[in-house]
Amino acid sequence: MAKVEIYSTNVCPYCVKAKNLLKLKGATWEEFNIQADPARMAEMLQRSGGRTSVPQIFIDGTHIGGCDDLYALNDAGKLDDLLNG
Repeated sequence: MAKVEIYSTNVCPYCVKAKNLLKLKGATWEEFNIQADPARMAEMLQRSGGRTSVPQIFIDGTHIGGCDDLYALNDAGKLDDLLNG
């Protein structure tokens, strides 16, 4: 299974929605709360090309984008391949 990383905040319905899809797919993830650890915000900005919204999702180090991007990959039939390496 691929390494999934999610940058999130304390209250974020899109983060919950993205994690629900990943859970449905059987994926696990490492979550970084940018409110609890401000250094993670700078890291997220650098890794995502300056995107400030959450979630920001990475699969095996590749920036996927946010919740809508994750769902678009799923709708296109590409998410399973990414998650399965």
